[in-house]
Amino acid sequence: MKILIINSGSSSIKFQLMEMPSETLICSGLVERIGYEDAIINYKTNGHNLKLPDNIRTHRQGLNKIVELLMDADKGVIMETSEIEVVGHRVVHGGNSFSDTTLITTEVKEKIQEYAALAPLHNPGNLEGIYVAEEIFPLAKQVVVFDTAFHQTIPDKAKIYAIPKELYTDHKIQVYGFHGTSHQYVSEKAIDYLGEKSSKIISIHLGNGCSMTAIKDGKSIDTSLGFTPSNGLVMGTRSGDIDHAIIFHLVNHLKYSLDEVKTLLTNKSGMLGLTGMMDLRDIVSEAENGNRECELALAISTYRIKKYIGAYVAVMNGLDAIIFTAGIGENSHTIRKLCCEHLEVFGIHMDEAKNNQASNILREINNTDSKVKILVIPTNEELEIAKQAYDLVK
Repeated sequence: MKILIINSGSSSIKFQLMEMPSETLICSGLVERIGYEDAIINYKTNGHNLKLPDNIRTHRQGLNKIVELLMDADKGVIMETSEIEVVGHRVVHGGNSFSDTTLITTEVKEKIQEYAALAPLHNPGNLEGIYVAEEIFPLAKQVVVFDTAFHQTIPDKAKIYAIPKELYTDHKIQVYGFHGTSHQYVSEKAIDYLGEKSSKIISIHLGNGCSMTAIKDGKSIDTSLGFTPSNGLVMGTRSGDIDHAIIFHLVNHLKYSLDEVKTLLTNKSGMLGLTGMMDLRDIVSEAENGNRECELALAISTYRIKKYIGAYVAVMNGLDAIIFTAGIGENSHTIRKLCCEHLEVFGIHMDEAKNNQASNILREINNTDSKVKILVIPTNEELEIAKQAYDLVK
């Protein structure tokens, strides 16, 4: 069974075409920097490894480019769209409406649209991917996996905000958590690696969007993203944690409109607001060349991560392993080093030589004195989605 996985981020689309249940990867790729003039399409098969610059302004354009490559006479891997039997989609926000992998119906799409206000950088692009896939692959079953599903196990004491209780009971304002598919995948890999039934793990997902999750015995018990994917860590364009009174100050004293505040905190803050740049690769390069703004931005973002590490060690009463994953977590030895510095009190000791080695497989980067394993685990949300989609439709 051929399953195409579409994983839309705020400014990117990852895709994989897989044969299931053998988990054979047929092709994969990434459309990144959507909406910017330097957008790039990466496309890889057994015979081709391409990096194509393009001016891709929308997710719809990106998805159409992907299908063009899949069906290209020279570089493609399918002859007809009917060869793809299932399209699996990642959707960021499913609220309390979805705790399992789900076949897409009109009602499901309406719910995804309903939650778009809570995930404005993600759900609209996710939903666009669904509509485009339905047009291009009309015979395929469309399946959705929600980022919020893994976090359904978070206990009340961690998910309920200290606001009037009817806002939770009547309007479901609570911590939902995100990046659940990634946290679930890498934590399962870590648990297998550790070989222990009982485990206390902190999963750190660092990309354009960032989040951390405390995972005890395989279950999410707390996470840094909450009602929307906006709080917690410093992200590419999102501020993360902020004093909510700043919003009132911006509106009442600096005369911002609410829409302007929303745009400011969602699209113009984070690393972009601190440095004028969104891509961490550029920021690290500038910091290494002595750019003080970039050095400070890295210090701010990794300081926030260390604060969450301390908090999660406390709530789990211990720690067996830290996981670094996603584009930044897997590839930036600079960020990993800054995150793990001065954490010896928790038994965390990094081996810098191991940390500096590039690899695309699960590996330890702690030294022999470290009581806590420091693991770099490449996430594979697409494989996790494919497995869940296959289990649903088989």
